[in-house]
Amino acid sequence: KIVKNENELKKNLELAKKEAEQSFGNNEVYIEKYIQNPRHIEIQIIADSAGNTVYLGERECSIQRRHQKVIEEAPSPFLDSKTRKAMGEQAVLLAKSVDYKSAGTVEFIVDKNKNFYFLEMNTRLQVEHPVTEVVTGIDIIKEQIWIAFSGETALEQNDIQPRGHAIECRINAEDPETLQPSPGVISKMHTAGGFGIRYDSHIYGGYYVPPFYDSLLAKIITQANTRKSAIKRMISALDEFFVEGIKTNQPLHQDILNDEI
Repeated sequence: KIVKNENELKKNLELAKKEAEQSFGNNEVYIEKYIQNPRHIEIQIIADSAGNTVYLGERECSIQRRHQKVIEEAPSPFLDSKTRKAMGEQAVLLAKSVDYKSAGTVEFIVDKNKNFYFLEMNTRLQVEHPVTEVVTGIDIIKEQIWIAFSGETALEQNDIQPRGHAIECRINAEDPETLQPSPGVISKMHTAGGFGIRYDSHIYGGYYVPPFYDSLLAKIITQANTRKSAIKRMISALDEFFVEGIKTNQPLHQDILNDEI
């Protein structure tokens, strides 16, 4: 509920304080900024030991369920060039301020007016790094290894010229309706492939999906000149891909990508 009246706001605050007092014996409460229509957008950076830090553009990660990313894309269809540049520069400043080295991701929450707020930094490779790789042509893992070996990167900010659009779908071993895990043996499967399609996975026919770990089975990444074309290519890739023996969230991806909104 959005409270626009100051008196109502004060009333709600007092109620919250009373509830806190009754429950915990302490009436102190936190007030957080309300972000309307938020988006989850992150910036990929690469930093070396010589003080060189570059950003490789952004990834839009707003399509989530249970606070877990489901579909990622690059670039964000929401950002403009001014906001994109400002977010990239802030990510670089943050990395430099802590003398960060290697590949990393600075994550932001962005509101409907394109104001952005720092969320966290992941000092590792992200599951969705392939969408950045295919639009920039830069092998992030190779850069990460090279920095660890030599201490430096040959990349400069002017070298980063993203092209086209990329989308990634995370295929998980879970019921697409209940979202419950679906471990078991993969009896039969067929992978997606073809021009503009990248497939990252470890599974195969006969593979046992254990119940103890992350349910991620595969990542399907499509690239095209436009976002619309990348979506169409992903729909075709999902139609081609199938796994039998267990349930996956493939139908969920198809529903999302076929939604006109």
